[in-house]
Amino acid sequence: MSNQSQVTEFILQGLLEAPHLQVLFFVLCLSLYTMALCGNSLIVVAISCSSGLHTPLYLFLVSLLVLDVICACPVVPKLLEILMAEKRGISYRGCMAQMYFLSWSVAGETLLLTAMAYKHYVAMCRPLHYGSTTGPWVCAVLTGAVWGTSMLGAGVNTCLMLRLTFCGPDVDEPSFFVADVLFAMLKLLLTVASHGCIVASILGIHMAEGKQRVFSTCWSHLLVVTVNYSTVIHTYVSPGSSYSPGVGKAMAVLYSSVSPTSNPLIYTLRKKDVKAALRNVFTLWAGKL
Repeated sequence: MSNQSQVTEFILQGLLEAPHLQVLFFVLCLSLYTMALCGNSLIVVAISCSSGLHTPLYLFLVSLLVLDVICACPVVPKLLEILMAEKRGISYRGCMAQMYFLSWSVAGETLLLTAMAYKHYVAMCRPLHYGSTTGPWVCAVLTGAVWGTSMLGAGVNTCLMLRLTFCGPDVDEPSFFVADVLFAMLKLLLTVASHGCIVASILGIHMAEGKQRVFSTCWSHLLVVTVNYSTVIHTYVSPGSSYSPGVGKAMAVLYSSVSPTSNPLIYTLRKKDVKAALRNVFTLWAGKL
């Protein structure tokens, strides 16, 4: 047995090697965080207030946007505080709370993207079964399963972290491999398989106009899947010997700030019904002011 002190705080070092860029980095993170909160919140309110958008597709979209907020809120405010304060630390409980909510959002988003990939697959490759296999009740059950599974997985991940003593190189790699990597890779394989069938279906269309119309319905989902899984794969699959702190920080900022900011733009940029719902919300607010 060794004499060890209880860990109450973690000191975060090397957040920004160039001090003269600290203000610029703070402004960038604050701008992305503000855009993420405003963009996701506005679209959720617009969809909630528009009865015409109460469909399975927008149920998935609202869940994704809420998970984006859950991902950004626990991480980015603390990052902004550390950038502007001399004390660069986070409490033990605060770190565990961040771990839980970040794991919850990551697991929820990857599961939700898998469910959305299944919906696209049925719509493209099994159109005659679309109504029976992706109806409102099916999508509601899938959404509930996504939230329940992601919360449970985040709890397991956090419990594994609580078992560690954080004295020296004490990382429970086998447990994290089973809890994170295998789970994430299974979802990735399902998503890739679904989109592989979709791409094969698109290539089977002989008319160029038909290919363009079909591809336009799923390009946004493919882009979001690429952004999300590129960061997840880099975080969990890259070998520890080749780990770069600079690249790791870039991936963290990309997932916690850039993804929540870009997802609403990617999914709603070409949706006229969402734009109309947003105009209605702004008009309603302007009338009350």
